[in-house]
Amino acid sequence: MFSYAILGAAFAFAAAVQPGQFQAYVIARAIANGWRRTLPAALSPLLSDLFTVTIVLVILTNVPASFLLALRLIGGFFLLYLAWGAFRTFRSAAQSEVAPAAPAHRTVLEAAFVNVLNPNPYLAWALVLGPLLLEAWTKNPTYGVALVVSFYVTIIVATAGIIVLAALAGSLGPRVARLLVGLSAIALLAFAVYQLYAASATLLRG
Repeated sequence: MFSYAILGAAFAFAAAVQPGQFQAYVIARAIANGWRRTLPAALSPLLSDLFTVTIVLVILTNVPASFLLALRLIGGFFLLYLAWGAFRTFRSAAQSEVAPAAPAHRTVLEAAFVNVLNPNPYLAWALVLGPLLLEAWTKNPTYGVALVVSFYVTIIVATAGIIVLAALAGSLGPRVARLLVGLSAIALLAFAVYQLYAASATLLRG
């Protein structure tokens, strides 16, 4: 169970700090509105992923095991791609400026809507988390629960940290953000190695 919790937390951290439209959104809101008014947006993945996870799991539970194995292999290479992108961002000399914040107050529902339109959660659940959750649940339902709980606790805490950092850190923000992206590259690489190893081991046993 502990290993699945670690996997969920590692992937959640990497996902939370990866540059993307949701991260740009919460950073812009934090700069414009302050961290107290923006902090509830850290909970938005709980709302948006209800839609995403339901669709993905319904599909994955109705496909043969060989298809899930193929997805795990594809997911491993997808993670390598993300790790390479994160490493390239880490090596960049300067961070991109976030989009100017709109003056209107944004709610957690609006942040969830931004995430629903973001393709990254669909890819993550279809290629990585979905097959891993089904594997964990098959072994023991508590393993699956540990994976999901650790993933969402970590992504909420990490997003909240990004919001506070963006609102309060000032000139320190880009340096810290660059460090977080570097750590996410390491986490993604480790996750990719695990994913490819697990899929290859299953393929060899079969």
